[in-house]
Amino acid sequence: MSNTRTPMFTSQIFRRALAYFPTGVSVVAAWDGDGAPIGVTVNSFSSVSLEPPLVSVNLAKSLRSFPNFEKASHFSINILGQDQHEISSIFARAGDDKWANIKPHRGPAGSPLIRPNLAAFECESYARHEGGDHVIFVGRVVHIEANDNIDPLVFFRSSYRRLSNEVLAACK
Repeated sequence: MSNTRTPMFTSQIFRRALAYFPTGVSVVAAWDGDGAPIGVTVNSFSSVSLEPPLVSVNLAKSLRSFPNFEKASHFSINILGQDQHEISSIFARAGDDKWANIKPHRGPAGSPLIRPNLAAFECESYARHEGGDHVIFVGRVVHIEANDNIDPLVFFRSSYRRLSNEVLAACK
């Protein structure tokens, strides 16, 4: 990408520019109407509020599982560790039985959790907001788990990355 600014741009240029922001990788999961787990990889996870404890994820309206997420009373956000890029890839694909080789664990609030994880948030559906071709799902956090012994999976410029030990040591 060049350093020039363009007054007009395409969605492809916009998407490519967004790839310059490194993000963590998460799988949002819930149960469908038949009690089967559903999930999708996202990098659009954010904290919203401490009181009450709120987080948000953005889900594309085009997802096959979107109607099930809309109906779900609870969902989980499973933050993936650096060795879980394969899980991220599985949940990023459309269609396949994403849970075929992954056993969902039922969290205390009933949401499907992926274990191990770097962290997981079980959320009660709190609010939804239109956001173009996505919907912003806001969840009230009702359960948290975290693992200090796992480093994060990072996504930057359309590739999975690892944090270096130097960076991790400087943050402790």
